[in-house]
Amino acid sequence: MSAPAEPTADIDQLIEQNIAKSLAEIPHPALPKGTNIYGGTKIFPDYRAEAGETYFTLVHGIAHESSVSFVAVLQATRALRKGFESAIYFYGPGAINCIANRGFPTTGDAGFPGEQNINEALSTFIKEGGTVFACRFGLALHGAREEDLIAGVVPAHPLDVQDALIHYARKGAIINSTYQV
Repeated sequence: MSAPAEPTADIDQLIEQNIAKSLAEIPHPALPKGTNIYGGTKIFPDYRAEAGETYFTLVHGIAHESSVSFVAVLQATRALRKGFESAIYFYGPGAINCIANRGFPTTGDAGFPGEQNINEALSTFIKEGGTVFACRFGLALHGAREEDLIAGVVPAHPLDVQDALIHYARKGAIINSTYQV
């Protein structure tokens, strides 16, 4: 024999009262839109490139799995705008950041807000004079083809990852290596 059911009207009324009580406990929004909650003091000087300086970024992170790839592109773009010769090398799973055929339901469409951030940021970086390399083996590991690359991305041999790092280190580049597991 089952226990008698509790009257749902009483429970629903209690839940409604608890919702009203919970909403009234802390005013929302606590601060009006536009309220500063962080200071704006920049600690370090806004450095600019000196003649011949380079900035090299390695990316081993998957688009949309974390912010590491997108932030690396933004940093490389900022370095480019500061006058550095700037290059990004996508390898391993990072290579799939460079595919042009991302989108849903068709390529170029954003299936969710921000889906095209990487593509747009890389296209901007290339248009502004940056160099982007994508490891062919990294592409192959994930079923991407060279013809799937964003226009201007340079397909590179898998053995070039280390030699590119050596090349830019010998040039005295600032090296930003990002990695996602």
